[in-house]
Amino acid sequence: QVQLVESGGGLVQAGGSLRLSCAASGRTFSSYTMGWFRRAPGKEREFVAAIMWTGVTRYYADSVKGRFTISRDNAKNTVYLQMNSLKPEDTAIYYCAAGRGISSYRQGDFGSWGQGTQVTVSS
Repeated sequence: QVQLVESGGGLVQAGGSLRLSCAASGRTFSSYTMGWFRRAPGKEREFVAAIMWTGVTRYYADSVKGRFTISRDNAKNTVYLQMNSLKPEDTAIYYCAAGRGISSYRQGDFGSWGQGTQVTVSS
């Protein structure tokens, strides 16, 4: 298990950008697949993006493809989510998650979760 702390959320106008960060504890960060999920008001938590522990393969939800980019810096134990061209429908609490050695982005496969950071996009 790793401890995860998200940061970088806030209020932004539609069309703007934000970069979320997720700092992980421990010395085995490079062995974890990292993911971002979000929960919008009144909706269930959904997948946003994931980067495999190999650092090579990345997955994105169709709703964010071409606008969001996930990346990781193993030297800093940090994963990022660059969000561009934000839309009001991107408003949600964004959660970082970690799964050791997994090759999927199913929520149930991630064993560690952060507390979340609020992103609000105004129209």
